[in-house]
Amino acid sequence: MKKIFAITVFVLFAFSLYAQTADDALLFSQNFYEGTARSMAMGGAFGALGADFSTASTNPAGMGLFRASYYSISPEMNTRDISSEYNFTSSSDNSTIFNLNNVGYVSAIRLGPENGKGWKFMQFSFGMNRLNNFNANLNMQGPNTKNSRLDVYLENADGVNYDDISNDKNNDYSFDLNPAWQLYLIDTIPGYPDWYYSPVPFGGTYQREQLQTRGSVNEWFFSFSANYNNFLYLGATIGIDALHYSSTSYYSERDVADTIPYFNSWEFDQTLETKGTGLNIKIGLIVQPVKWLRVGVAYHSPIWYFDLRDTWYTTTFANLGWTDPASVSSPTGTYKYRLNTPMKFLADAGILIGDRGSISFEYEHLNYANAKFNSTNYNYNTENANIKNYLRSTNNIRVGTEWRFGITDVRAGYAVYGSPYARNLNDGMRQSYSGGLGFHFNNLSIDLAYVYSKMNKDYYFYGTKDIGVSPVKNVYQSQSIVLSFNYRL
Repeated sequence: MKKIFAITVFVLFAFSLYAQTADDALLFSQNFYEGTARSMAMGGAFGALGADFSTASTNPAGMGLFRASYYSISPEMNTRDISSEYNFTSSSDNSTIFNLNNVGYVSAIRLGPENGKGWKFMQFSFGMNRLNNFNANLNMQGPNTKNSRLDVYLENADGVNYDDISNDKNNDYSFDLNPAWQLYLIDTIPGYPDWYYSPVPFGGTYQREQLQTRGSVNEWFFSFSANYNNFLYLGATIGIDALHYSSTSYYSERDVADTIPYFNSWEFDQTLETKGTGLNIKIGLIVQPVKWLRVGVAYHSPIWYFDLRDTWYTTTFANLGWTDPASVSSPTGTYKYRLNTPMKFLADAGILIGDRGSISFEYEHLNYANAKFNSTNYNYNTENANIKNYLRSTNNIRVGTEWRFGITDVRAGYAVYGSPYARNLNDGMRQSYSGGLGFHFNNLSIDLAYVYSKMNKDYYFYGTKDIGVSPVKNVYQSQSIVLSFNYRL
């Protein structure tokens, strides 16, 4: 299984070189909906208002509000700035990507006359909504006078005969201990074949990690919806979720003060790519008891990722001063596994203020502790126990408003995604502030949205229950500009 890349809380998410972690389950379970510009400008609170492609991935009954066939496409520019502080040393990095948030088509078929009773419309729709964006660059650095990442290597190596590490017949140590052994980053204590020391016995290095993550979760949806008597709206979506995540980390320790004999620096680089496909089902309904009010509920099944595959490799460098600088690369590892994300429950409300505007609310509940790994050749008992112990249920709230002035719409929104961590182990709460404009030209409408999001989340370079490091305090700030083009047939 894959080499670990990030440990949110090293004491609690057990440091394992060959297993998926609770943080991985969280990463692939979180959804921060990125659909149309209209929806994003209103904080994503669009389920009860409907007639927007984003609702196929939130409350599919909202698709039942379409009364004509539409095309929609929404390109986005996203910039993410991350500032970090580690042991009183500050640093920062940023990244910008251009991507596609949404593309879709809905066919609305009239079933009955507007003035009669019964079924009015049914709709068939398909397309794509982006559920998460993994794009980020982190630059974290600072001094550590207490320990080294090599101490974790020593803890893992102690008790293992050096012949087993050196020969590595089953590739058990190919990604960490074997390269470290070859490069003299760990060596046996004279007279003891299974006890080790490192060239950094007491810390005192300047540590730095540059971490780049890329990828997304794109949900390709197929929806069916219907409108009964302009009172009841029903909808169902089959979602095919395409997950692509990549991570590249460059971790180094350097003796910048020249205080450690026979040691200059060492570096550990790791690359991971995760790809897979999942399936989920969403069902929803909306009722409109009076002209000015719509209320709705929706259920999301777990996303059943049935073929996740990790591919990873590492490279270790050493410059000890008494030997020539050298590096050792690992083989490429692969592993297939499955993940079930938590189910979700949503409740929506939309207040319609004539033809002038609307106010909308959306509540979402899910329990991240219900995420679960499984595989045909590994039981994941420890990892799934960590998920249940260190993650929790969250309540997410989205609010939006829209007001019309002639051919122009003015929109604003707010969203808060609660912290997924139990026992205040980390922050991870995310808030978004948004606004936008919409313009209508006969059958064409153009929408523009701006979204600012902020989240605080700690990161740990390494750690075990016995080896601790200070957290890196990271502040994530992202800005998105989304432009949607919608054409009514």
